[in-house]
Amino acid sequence: MHRRRQIAEALWRIAAERGLHAASLREVAAEAGVSLRAVQYHFTSKHRLLVDALRMLHAENERIARSRIRFDATDPRALLRAVLDEFLPVDAQRSTALRVFAAYYARSLTDPALAEVFLPDEQPLERLVAQLISAAQTDGRTAPGLDPWREADLLVSGAVGLGNDVLHGRRALEEVRRTLDYHLDKIFAGDPRTRR
Repeated sequence: MHRRRQIAEALWRIAAERGLHAASLREVAAEAGVSLRAVQYHFTSKHRLLVDALRMLHAENERIARSRIRFDATDPRALLRAVLDEFLPVDAQRSTALRVFAAYYARSLTDPALAEVFLPDEQPLERLVAQLISAAQTDGRTAPGLDPWREADLLVSGAVGLGNDVLHGRRALEEVRRTLDYHLDKIFAGDPRTRR
């Protein structure tokens, strides 16, 4: 398992710096400091390496996010804000992960098997955000008349797009955070406890 992780991390570094097109098995082996044979032993093909490394990246990001985000049912706005920060390049780990995901996004447009792993049908991120908004709505903490699923779609896609703008240098991180706070303020406009 350690060797598989070492090889996947090498792929992530190449993808973040040069894109997935540069991640040949030979390049990955050199980056990981292992033989080409070792890469082929743990991942039978480049496609298997791409798919498995993406699954590992999803699991790693979820593990790290869970360790960073503190669940506080008394402050759903702050919880949502912390979830949205996971889509922004606020530190080196998230910046690298977002670059790797951008590389995978481009590849997933032409690779259906990769797309299934990259963008699962059940939309877990949107579902989580919708559940948080719905729970706050049930508690009377949101503006009236919201559709939690539509708000979740806007928040997740907005955070992802704005995060990519930060990566490209088109927007400053603080500007993006102000935009997300603006939208969260509108969602939680009915809650005097979270009104900013």
